[in-house]
Amino acid sequence: MDGRGEAAEDDWGPFGRPLFRDMAARSLSRVGVVDVGSNSVRLVVFDGAARSPAYFYNEKIMCALGRGLAETGQLNPEGKVRALAALRRFQTLAEGMGIAPLTAVATAAVREAADGEAFRTEVEATTGLRLYVIDGEEEARLSAQGVLLGWPGAYGLVCDIGGSSMELAELHDGRVGKRVTSRLGPLLLRSLPGGKKALRKVIAQRVAELKDRMGPQPDRLFLVGGSWRAIGRIDMDRRNYPLSVLHEYRMSRADVTKTVSYIADSNIDELRLRLGLSSERIELVPIASLVLKELVKAFKPHDIALSSYGIREGMLYEQMPKELRDRDPLIEACRFAEAKDARIPGFGKRLYQFILPLFPRADDERRRIIKAACLLHDVSWRAHPDYRHEVCFDNATRANLGGLTHQERIFIGLALLHRYKNSRAGSRFEPLFGLLTETDLREAEILGKAMRFGAMFSASSTNHLGELSWMPKKKVLELRLTANSAPLWGEVVEARFNSLAQSLGATQVTTKVA
Repeated sequence: MDGRGEAAEDDWGPFGRPLFRDMAARSLSRVGVVDVGSNSVRLVVFDGAARSPAYFYNEKIMCALGRGLAETGQLNPEGKVRALAALRRFQTLAEGMGIAPLTAVATAAVREAADGEAFRTEVEATTGLRLYVIDGEEEARLSAQGVLLGWPGAYGLVCDIGGSSMELAELHDGRVGKRVTSRLGPLLLRSLPGGKKALRKVIAQRVAELKDRMGPQPDRLFLVGGSWRAIGRIDMDRRNYPLSVLHEYRMSRADVTKTVSYIADSNIDELRLRLGLSSERIELVPIASLVLKELVKAFKPHDIALSSYGIREGMLYEQMPKELRDRDPLIEACRFAEAKDARIPGFGKRLYQFILPLFPRADDERRRIIKAACLLHDVSWRAHPDYRHEVCFDNATRANLGGLTHQERIFIGLALLHRYKNSRAGSRFEPLFGLLTETDLREAEILGKAMRFGAMFSASSTNHLGELSWMPKKKVLELRLTANSAPLWGEVVEARFNSLAQSLGATQVTTKVA
């Protein structure tokens, strides 16, 4: 927020237009942002929970504006034609959706090309879209803030690779620190003379310079950008990884080394067809993989995580007030889903309080996962009853949710599966269950059956559903029913209570109190 008044509206800049006028905003009206990169031009329209927005619309055109930039100093002529057509389309779409004006930024190719300013002027004259050209450090900052949208309080090194540049930004305690930009984009590197030996030497030299400027960065390495996501997809293929969600996918340094070799030894066209990658993207992957290998070798991060959130999400995060930034993106998204889709919005909180005694040793991280599951426990009720358990699992494991590891996704999904079905035996999702420990599998089943049982009291108009008491040493599960909740007890309720007790290996006791 720049603090300028309404009189300055004509010169808002990319971040001056206030999106969050209400400091307590929970939901987000549709907002469109455009990123004109060296390789692609993309429109994203956000909607939904303000702290964890969903992608209402997402379209990318591979324009390769930066192709040939190193040799000519000019934007790729064909790329300019394609980019201009894409921007004209995006502006028309925005007008149709009622979300104009779009917030649009351009990065390395446009800022470095001799005809970059002329292109920016042509865009505005032709489409009415004001294109803001940002420098490398600002690009790094916005990418890092995009990571913070998904990982509040994140720490480590954010690496955003584009076609013509690569940016690094330090994150510590949820704040962006040092930032640098470099000429390590694969579109730029591919034009270097001298073959692979010279290419590796240049990459090593430039990464070493980045290491000197950034200093030791032994924490997590966050990877942002299409080339990194393509490498992540290939790593999943190499490992036969069962979950296809790229956001929060983790790799070790050893994984990176193996995958770089895997790429070098593979037929690139076969990889492209098998994994559904575009030809424009796959042709940059071998060079990008060499950059990643050198980056990991130099910085030695303790682990590597892919982030689907980057500069576009950073542009949205930029406008969030601190009160909104401080909220948990997972819980905010689940609250939004409950309010929009559940039969009885608000019951998830009561359900969470009701079943929490079953998890006396749960730390804060596990409690937030339990809370998320409770908020989501009824949002898929419209699905066919025979497939509701599968729809729940699919929604949880593939939904656009931030602040959630793959294991946590599967844990929530499995709990929701058990919310609608007692047994998971023979499930088509069994390969995914293998990513959880036996303890996690058991706890997810207990949580699911607890939600299945607690949902039987959702018709109660009181805030008191009764009370569960779990005595793990004695293996006794007690339900104390109040005078208001006692009439809801019945055969189906009793059967679900018995199933919950069996999952705990417990003897059940039911007590009715005045």
